[in-house]
Amino acid sequence: MDKIKVLVVDDHPMVLEGMQAMLSQIDFVQITGLARNAYLAMEDIKTAIPDIVITDINMPEISGVELTAKIKKEYPSVKVIAMSTFNERSLISQMVQQGASGYLLKSASREQIEEAISTVSRNKLYMSLDLELSNKEQDEMSKLPVLTSREKEVLSLIAEGFTNSQIAEKLFVSPYTVDSHRKNLLTKFDVNNTAGLIKLAAKYGLV
Repeated sequence: MDKIKVLVVDDHPMVLEGMQAMLSQIDFVQITGLARNAYLAMEDIKTAIPDIVITDINMPEISGVELTAKIKKEYPSVKVIAMSTFNERSLISQMVQQGASGYLLKSASREQIEEAISTVSRNKLYMSLDLELSNKEQDEMSKLPVLTSREKEVLSLIAEGFTNSQIAEKLFVSPYTVDSHRKNLLTKFDVNNTAGLIKLAAKYGLV
């Protein structure tokens, strides 16, 4: 069986060392690199495309959320596992929304890391048990729609209470285009009205 190639991204050297030590004990894992920030991570990916990137969420300059979006755009086949010290549902939702396949707390044991890599490599969603997400929440997260950058802009402005005409003016597009984005958002979130859209988006920390 081919080894699963893993790149770890974190701005704390101690975390990188700890992850390297734990990953080196997992026989089906091959570490392709350890990166201290998103820029170095993208360079490493260009050099040797990993199967999985395990990245910290809270990093200076470019966050794990932005890095995940960039990875999924440029290397769709690369899977991402988010890692954080924070047990925050909104951050997890943002990561999943950008295409992350899993979430680990930094306090995770080697067994949990091993399980996360194994689960994600089988195209399944892995969420740390420490999160204590209900099955319903996990199921809902896995169904979170993927939005374009323009749809996110429109969603944010809708949540702020702007009308189609006002949004069109701000984004330099026609009201017809905004209306089209609004309808797409309602479809993607499977809701019937703007109130339902904002409620669901707020629940997952998207606005």
